[in-house]
Amino acid sequence: MKRINTTINSLLVYLIFLWPVLLWSCENKQSKEKAEEKLSDKKLPNIVIIFADDLGYADVGVFGAKGFTTPNIDKIAGNGARFTNFYVSQPVCSASRASLLTGCYSNRVGVSGAFSPYVGKGLDPKEETIAEILKPLGYKTAIYGKWHLGSEPEFLPTRQGFDEYFGIPFSNDMWSKHPQNEHHKFGDLPLVENETIIDTLEEQSQITTWYTERAVNFIDKNKDEPFFLYLPHSMPHVPLYVSDKFKGKSENGLYGDVIMEIDWSVGQVMEALKRNGLEENTLVIFTSDNGPWLSYGGHSGSALPLREGKGTAWEGGVRVPCVMQWPGNIPKGVEIDEALMTIDVLPTIAEITGAELPKKKIDGKNILPVLKNEENATSPHEALFFYYKSNELHSMLSGKWKMYFPHNYRTLAGAKGRNDGIPINYSYVDIEEVELYDIESDISEKKNVAAEYPDIVAKMSVLADEMRKELGDKLTQTEGTENRPLGRVSSEGK
Repeated sequence: MKRINTTINSLLVYLIFLWPVLLWSCENKQSKEKAEEKLSDKKLPNIVIIFADDLGYADVGVFGAKGFTTPNIDKIAGNGARFTNFYVSQPVCSASRASLLTGCYSNRVGVSGAFSPYVGKGLDPKEETIAEILKPLGYKTAIYGKWHLGSEPEFLPTRQGFDEYFGIPFSNDMWSKHPQNEHHKFGDLPLVENETIIDTLEEQSQITTWYTERAVNFIDKNKDEPFFLYLPHSMPHVPLYVSDKFKGKSENGLYGDVIMEIDWSVGQVMEALKRNGLEENTLVIFTSDNGPWLSYGGHSGSALPLREGKGTAWEGGVRVPCVMQWPGNIPKGVEIDEALMTIDVLPTIAEITGAELPKKKIDGKNILPVLKNEENATSPHEALFFYYKSNELHSMLSGKWKMYFPHNYRTLAGAKGRNDGIPINYSYVDIEEVELYDIESDISEKKNVAAEYPDIVAKMSVLADEMRKELGDKLTQTEGTENRPLGRVSSEGK
């Protein structure tokens, strides 16, 4: 009996000392469970990417636009961030779009140039797009606009993770009314819904409105579940078309009218998000696929003060206007000067949504700390590389230094274009030796300082050689070891 009492007393002593610990443990477990429950209840963020076509660096109000206004795009910058050093991987349609959607340098996935209609090639369906990494999380996905990653059904967006597609499968100038059709024998311009041609376009004045109406309807329809909306406008790629509601509205002629209508479209999308209570939980990205097509004169935009435009690796061809908004995450009204690229969009979306990255290697990096403007956040890239044509490494960027390798490029050499939608001819120039520019102090790339900074040239040349080993370089006859194949199908009967 005495032994039992002693045991009971010992247990009581242990309970007295252990009770606070047990109570804390229980409360901590409950708090953790509540936190996890709260986290699981939090809605995944919606993603909206609006991609203009051939919009120049200076074609947005907050980037210095003249002769027209872009209040809705500017408002995104005011509610979020303006990115002053945002780049595309290549200054041309198909290649640029491949990089945005896959997070890869386009030559890694075999894409270069701008695909002609129905030639049996496109982005390989085995490559994973933003839409495909989001689908397993329950995202609804749609694209309304220009695709240009393959015209055959095997390459259309519905085969790359998109639930809905409405738009044109290639550039809006690839049709029988091309101003130089004697050189480009194009056929009809099809309007496609999912995988069915529903019409052939005789003119394009309603195309921006159609895309916008579809986008707004998609937001309204999917307000209760996460979605990814990709809105790649056909404009302001030539030929320029605008609806009556914006015809003659700008001081900059038809081009300005077109940009004002794109800005209206942005406003409609933003209003739909706000009306449905989604603005706070949506990442919105507005940017362009490359710089302006300068040979079209008054029917093209401006990249000033940058050098050259579309079709070159000079800053005017690859540096594009970019604004982003994500309330509570991207601070309001900030200017971010870090060098970023469209290849970074996919891995950043994966980070914020919890999506798995593509199984195959990508080149982009998670830039969320930079978007949030966190202290000491910098670009995760030691260097960015700019290929063009058929796997030619034309230039690279590292910090404030932009270096160019010997290559041939096109220029207007000061010639002034026409104002009637007819292009003038480029002249072509050879860069014969490596050139180096400090784009912080010389944004217009006027002074080649390669001779003054041989150590910088040497350091960047080492990085370039590493990239050549990986992705090749036709200019130096280097075969890459990690290039993946382009998608191909028979084009017979197309």
